[in-house]
Amino acid sequence: MLKTRVITAVILLAVLVPVTLFAPIAAFGALIAFIVVFAAWEWARLLKVTGLGPVLYAGVTGAVLVATTSRFGLAIPGLYLAAAIFWVLVSPFALVRKPVLAEGAWRTFLLLAGIVVLLAAWHALVQARTIGVRFVLTLLLIVWIADVGAYFAGKALGRHKLAPSISPGKTWEGAIGGLALVLVVAVALQVTHAAQPNYFTVDAAVYGTARMLVWVACLVAFSVLGDLFESLLKRQAGVKDSSHLLPGHGGVLDRIDAMLPVLPLAMLLLT
Repeated sequence: MLKTRVITAVILLAVLVPVTLFAPIAAFGALIAFIVVFAAWEWARLLKVTGLGPVLYAGVTGAVLVATTSRFGLAIPGLYLAAAIFWVLVSPFALVRKPVLAEGAWRTFLLLAGIVVLLAAWHALVQARTIGVRFVLTLLLIVWIADVGAYFAGKALGRHKLAPSISPGKTWEGAIGGLALVLVVAVALQVTHAAQPNYFTVDAAVYGTARMLVWVACLVAFSVLGDLFESLLKRQAGVKDSSHLLPGHGGVLDRIDAMLPVLPLAMLLLT
């Protein structure tokens, strides 16, 4: 299992890193669009859409994405706002009340919302890459560092479960540890004043260092929320992973769930 996980990670990095660092933005956007289409397929499957439904849903998501790449610039803040409303209002309600998400009106709503959420994340990531490589990497770093910090803090100190009925492995100590590590990194990267802008320097230039740290803390909280929402979808669907597309790692949504709220919220703050 570990060998499979490592091999998959190496292959993914061998593709993603060069494209992110060196490829034209169009190529970067095409690769992320490819990922988003598979994430849409998984989203539909977690909502128990059967037959060819998940494939058609992924196709519709891809078609909408293509249709909005050249004509949607002025409406992007509205798209980010729609995604923000979902993550700020709808997902916490679902996590607290735990309605059956794959039936009736909830499933219809989440199928529509899924397109908005995935589309917003794609536009946000491409916009971040347009600003600069360092900018997009530091934005993604918020999620990665929070995850690493939460893992080690949770292992060492974890006692109090964060959401035991949804994701038993997560603890409050882990979440706080992840947040603390992100804030330390944010301060360190903000004070370096690098020649190329990173997310923290740009955010601090707009809001000041203190509010930048508040926004970063909020983004870390929403990264946890995104992870928990996907965990709720999986738990209700009766599956451990969103799919088996990535051997040893589960599915695409398993890898990007925490990024889905962070990306549009981060870019909304700077739009």
